[in-house]
Amino acid sequence: MSHTLTGHNRPQQVIEAIQQTNQPLPTATRQAKHAKMAASPYRFFRGTNHLYWQDVWHDWRFALFGGWPNTQTWLQGDAHVYNFGAYGHHDDQVRYGMDDFDDALIGDYQYDVWRLAISVVLDGRENAELSANAIDKALKKLLEGYYQTLVEHTDDDTPINAVTLDNAKGQLKPFLNKVSDKQSRARMLEKWTTVDEQQGRQFAERPGKLANLPANVASKLRRLIEQDYQQTLQDPIKEANPHHFRVKDTARRLDAGTGSLGVERYYVLIEGGVEQEHDDIILDVKEQVAPEAFRFMTKAQQQAWRKLFPNEGIRHAAAFHAIAEHPDAYLGWLTMNDKVFSVRERSPFKKDFPTHKLSGAKPYRKLASQWGQILAREHLRGAQALNNGDHRPFAKAVCQRLKGREAQFVDVVSTLAVAYADCVEQDYGVFIDHFLATNAP
Repeated sequence: MSHTLTGHNRPQQVIEAIQQTNQPLPTATRQAKHAKMAASPYRFFRGTNHLYWQDVWHDWRFALFGGWPNTQTWLQGDAHVYNFGAYGHHDDQVRYGMDDFDDALIGDYQYDVWRLAISVVLDGRENAELSANAIDKALKKLLEGYYQTLVEHTDDDTPINAVTLDNAKGQLKPFLNKVSDKQSRARMLEKWTTVDEQQGRQFAERPGKLANLPANVASKLRRLIEQDYQQTLQDPIKEANPHHFRVKDTARRLDAGTGSLGVERYYVLIEGGVEQEHDDIILDVKEQVAPEAFRFMTKAQQQAWRKLFPNEGIRHAAAFHAIAEHPDAYLGWLTMNDKVFSVRERSPFKKDFPTHKLSGAKPYRKLASQWGQILAREHLRGAQALNNGDHRPFAKAVCQRLKGREAQFVDVVSTLAVAYADCVEQDYGVFIDHFLATNAP
């Protein structure tokens, strides 16, 4: 019997999807990305968001509890446990939530819920070493936290607040306290820069993390930051002095992220305030490409997308302003060498929550509940941006689809999450076999 009569060859699909996605990368970068993905099934999951969207884009289950115009919102697009973390920007307030919107898009809320639930299974198995029963309970708390948060906002137009040091609960309270105590703008600058008596502050030598730029690239980046980029800021930087955006140094950022490894990325050091040395600002300039789901849209959908978002820098900024309660004041974009880059401040407080340090299943369940609540609040804010500042149509539409069927919702999503996590582990095995074979000495 011929094996070419159908496309039912999952190992081949996995390898071809990875090869197609990573083919444009330089060989060394591609191998570095593959090495990160080879670390574990969860790392593999993080590096293959394209495979997730390929699998779920036409999944029939989204029609069970959504699939309506009003159940759409701004999605994070790559929701997983380690895309939650501490962050903070210009006001030096430490917050906890999602702060990465490279894959953000408008779509049905369930795509984010599913991906987050799958990541809970993978993380629970790998980092927290939870039993299958404990993972099921964590999934239930995650989904209940999401749903209950929407219920609370169906007729409520009060502000949808982010998690901060002031209102954090459970495991997040000591975590944010530690981040606040141990991390600061001054310490970030100490880590990434040095101060020269003649030249002032410059980027430090950090092999494997930073690299010098060719003079022509550095010059072009400097000009763009000091001129064009500032026109894309939503609001002028308050009380900015005339030299606020003066570029003091530039560098190429290396080996950052997993899924995004290979996109062009730069750090730019600007003057910021002029009164003190520790108020300099590091801008993170990152190439933006279409979200992974874009390739699975119809041609008409892609054309409508391009009318709404002429480039991916505009799309990234729109998503950030929609979802984040306190968007970065330095959020903007620029184009260089026919590529589009987002520009934002590097957070002094960027830190992932170490789930492997949680002591048992109960603390994990409580944290999972908070992840669900935070995702719901971010979806509510995203819906506000799409509905003239009113999140209630989204909340009511989702709750209408779930009312009286909450247990079924938990069962369907939990079953999907566990089954897909099993599939990820199988795909990871296929990838490892192929990776080791093609990279053997």
